[in-house]
Amino acid sequence: MTSSSNPERFSLKAIPTPPPELIVWWNEPEDEDPKNPMNWSPTVKWANVLVLSVISFLVPLVSSMLAPAVQLIMHDFHTSSTTFGTFSVSIFVLGFASGPLLLAPLSELYGRVVVYNGTNVLFLLFTMLCAISRDESTFLAFRFLSGFTGVATITIGSGTIADLMPREKRGKAVSIWSVGTILGPMVGPIIGGYVTEVADWRWMFWVISIVIGVVTIIAFCILRETYTPVLLERKAIRLRRATGNTSYRSKLASDLTSKELFKQSIIRPSKMLACCPVVTILCTYVAILYGILYLLFATYSFVFKEVYGFSTFEAGLVFIAGGAGTLVGLLYTSQFSDRTVKKHKAAGIAVTPEDRLPLLITIPGALTFPLGLFIYGWTAEYRVHWIVPQIGTAITGFGSILIFIGIQTYLIDAFEGYAASAIGANAVLRGTVGALLPLGGLNLYRALGWGWGNSLLGFMSLAFAPVPLIFGIYGDRIRKVKGFELKI
Repeated sequence: MTSSSNPERFSLKAIPTPPPELIVWWNEPEDEDPKNPMNWSPTVKWANVLVLSVISFLVPLVSSMLAPAVQLIMHDFHTSSTTFGTFSVSIFVLGFASGPLLLAPLSELYGRVVVYNGTNVLFLLFTMLCAISRDESTFLAFRFLSGFTGVATITIGSGTIADLMPREKRGKAVSIWSVGTILGPMVGPIIGGYVTEVADWRWMFWVISIVIGVVTIIAFCILRETYTPVLLERKAIRLRRATGNTSYRSKLASDLTSKELFKQSIIRPSKMLACCPVVTILCTYVAILYGILYLLFATYSFVFKEVYGFSTFEAGLVFIAGGAGTLVGLLYTSQFSDRTVKKHKAAGIAVTPEDRLPLLITIPGALTFPLGLFIYGWTAEYRVHWIVPQIGTAITGFGSILIFIGIQTYLIDAFEGYAASAIGANAVLRGTVGALLPLGGLNLYRALGWGWGNSLLGFMSLAFAPVPLIFGIYGDRIRKVKGFELKI
């Protein structure tokens, strides 16, 4: 008999049995584990949300505060290029469009806080470098990098809110966090115009750098890690070190290698944008509205200086009306965003992402945005008293925040585990359109006038008005149609 037939040679005792995995999860009961971000005290939760909201306000403020000083910067750099003048503002928003492709995946690999703190420091550095730039190329490069690094809280903040807040409380948090992205661009020119008038355009960057520095220090002290996969992996590492048992493994750990996981995460926002029709359609709608808003911001100084004879500082003040409309929209949304979710939960009805698009939000938002454009355009065309086009900008601001918050909260709920990537996809398209549309926008008004130019934009936004309404009513069925769900 050959040795290969010897049963002893293949005894099961000779094959080492791997130790069973010890799955790491929150301590039981799960809803009482203090390490779970969902169980943190309201004070800690809201402190984190408010810090992110402040940074999300400062970043777009920096993007637009340059607008009143463009002519002075062109004079200092000895250039008469109108392309440089427009691009010096919009290139920051182009950084908005690029940053999420890297920052959102990094936050889902290494956690939220390390990305927040790192990018806050870089945002401060590049903002300061803008103040000492001596030529156009250097200035534009640092403006781009400021936008690239500054967009972190705008991209990842949605993920932090999803980590911290249950669905029935998420709407109010998203409202507070989102308002800065709309209010910041409106407040920026007011501050920029005043500082430039009393000091110099370089001091505009120094002043905002001081504010960013203070907020960055506060962020280091207050922000805590909230991403569940990272927290559980850290817990598993602590248990392995404390016990010497290498079998401890996070329940959410991936079987992929670090390289494969990074590759998968880095392409996720682009994949969601390109291959998931739900994300593509809603993000396109948001991008169009965002681009129109930035185009409007570019027209304010021309309209109110040329048509109404405002000074540079007075032209900066016209942004207040849009900001006021946005704040009213914030208060309105905070009242209705969570109402349907709470009502369904109390009644024992399954809560769905579509509950974030109730008729009381989608219809007013989708209709008031173009209405404000019509009022602003035609009253400026016929030189009606300046308060009337200001009312138009306030109505547009009101409508914009309703749509932005409704769609962003919907994306967070629909893609809860990958909220940062979903909002990152949103920020990519929104930033691209916001940066490029204003470049050719003024030619539109020269060709059509203020009335028909804004009417064209109004009709464009009105064409997309049914989108949030359709998703609010039929979204659950649409998401379940084959091809509308994305394997991410």
